[in-house]
Amino acid sequence: METLSQLGAAIGMSSGTLFVLLTGFTVFCLGAVLSGIYVSAQNPLKRRLSAAAQQEAPLATAQRKSQRDLTGMIDPVARYILPQDGEERARTAANLIHAGFRSEKALPYFYGLKALLALGLPLLVFIASSWLPQWTMGKLAIALLSAAFVGVILPNYVLDKIKNNRLKKLRNGFPDALDLLVVCVEAGLGLGAAIDRVARDLEVSHAELAEELRLVNVEMRAGVERPVALKNLADRSGLDDIRGLTGLLVQTMRFGTSIGEALRVYSEEFRDRRMQKAEEQAAKIGTKLIFPLVCCMFPAFFIVAVGPAVLRIIYVFERL
Repeated sequence: METLSQLGAAIGMSSGTLFVLLTGFTVFCLGAVLSGIYVSAQNPLKRRLSAAAQQEAPLATAQRKSQRDLTGMIDPVARYILPQDGEERARTAANLIHAGFRSEKALPYFYGLKALLALGLPLLVFIASSWLPQWTMGKLAIALLSAAFVGVILPNYVLDKIKNNRLKKLRNGFPDALDLLVVCVEAGLGLGAAIDRVARDLEVSHAELAEELRLVNVEMRAGVERPVALKNLADRSGLDDIRGLTGLLVQTMRFGTSIGEALRVYSEEFRDRRMQKAEEQAAKIGTKLIFPLVCCMFPAFFIVAVGPAVLRIIYVFERL
């Protein structure tokens, strides 16, 4: 209180008034802090972000733990389940990359899954055979061999389906990406900036192609030379159209010609090729329609057109 009296005398104010002002200022600051905390806690965006972070953190931890556990199980037997033929391993690794599986452990995981199915499906069939006493040993042996065959073939079939589906999505998005790339380059953007802009524009409509283009830009920013990054794009995608585009860009950068003109020429050639392919598909429609016409429509047409006459003839012969 002596300090407040001295401070009040210094500024020409009584100690009671000064105490009230200091108390009010302290309460005001405390209320502002508490209200800020409350508003930030009630902010829906922050609430959703914090909830997503809390949900993703244990999920990511569990995913990393499961990957470590799976790696610990696969690594000791990897050399026994991986094929010894280098060409087969390279072909399977390329198919996995084309399907979107770029992890280094994708190849041992794939063959581990094949081995697990090749052993697990016959085991399930053998267990299920206890409920089928009418099966003979011959039927059981055929069922076991069939289950093992399915376990070996099924992963390859699923992988081919995933790869073809992804290649189809890349092929469908490539014309749009090429047109956008021509517009961006002719507008004055460099190749790296044009690829980045096209990747951002295609992120919603063609996510797979946008991801591939984003990887190209990331590699170039990391110091990889442009020809090498473009070649990696062609290897990852597995499309002849993208391989032709990357080859054209590499030749353009090597000889110093205009990238915009080269892209426009390739775009026109690609449109012509796409039109020729569409005309080819249209020309095949007549041949493909023969089978549904013969099997489905012609029988119904003959029943409607000739059926009444046949019934009339049968009726006349019965009256004779």
